[in-house]
Amino acid sequence: MYVCLCHGVTDTAIEAAIDDGAVSMKQITQELNVGSQCGKCCSCAKKVLNNKLMQIAEAQPAVA
Repeated sequence: MYVCLCHGVTDTAIEAAIDDGAVSMKQITQELNVGSQCGKCCSCAKKVLNNKLMQIAEAQPAVA
């Protein structure tokens, strides 16, 4: 789904940026320009970021 219409950024592109190491909205904005124009996409982009980071954290084995 499109998250940022101003720059044509999808949730898949945001998730790919996270897979490549982005862990903050600042990094997502620098890489994909999300939220740098009208800003209406910021809340949705943050949800995608947080959901993906939670998935990554849950997939990590627990440290004993």
